Amino acid sequence: MSSNPESGNGDQVPDFTAIPAEDLAGLVANATDEQLEEAMSGPQREAALREIFARMAEHLDPNKAKGQDAVVHFQILGLPDGGYDEFEVVVKDGKCEVTQTPSEEPRVTLKVEPVAFLKLITSQKSGPELFMTGKLKIEGDLMFAPQIASLFRIPTATQPKESN
Repeated sequence: MSSNPESGNGDQVPDFTAIPAEDLAGLVANATDEQLEEAMSGPQREAALREIFARMAEHLDPNKAKGQDAVVHFQILGLPDGGYDEFEVVVKDGKCEVTQTPSEEPRVTLKVEPVAFLKLITSQKSGPELFMTGKLKIEGDLMFAPQIASLFRIPTATQPKESN
C-alpha cells in the first residue's frame, strides 16, 4: 500500500479517490499485516479513512437499508497518541450519511484496530471472526451489529491478472 516507487517520493500520499473500491480490496488482500499497519500509521491513514467512509453512501444497498434507522459509530483505533479516528454513519430511509463529527446517540459503536478495519471492509475477515478474536469491540445493540455489513455491497478484490 505504498506509493508508486517510480514517483521518487516515498512519502507521497496516494490519491485514494482514483482507486476503485475493488482495487483497494485487492491491495488489502495482497498486503501483509505489517504493510497494512505501516500504511495506516503513516500519512495515508487520514486520506484512506476519509475516502472509505465517503464511499459508504454509494455502497449502501437501498433495498436492504429501507426501513432501517441506525446510527453507527466507527472508532478506528491506533493513533500515535493512543486516540482514534471516529466516523458516524447514519442509515435512514434507505440512505446513508457519514460525518467525522458524531452528533447522534449511536445504536452501536464499533471499535477496531486499523488493519482489522481494512480487512473487515474488504471482506478479508468477517465481523464475528474479528469480534471472537478481540480485534473488534462492540458497544450497544449486539443483536444489530452483525446486520450492519448486510446493508452494504462490500467490494471484493479483483482477481490479479496472470502473467506469462
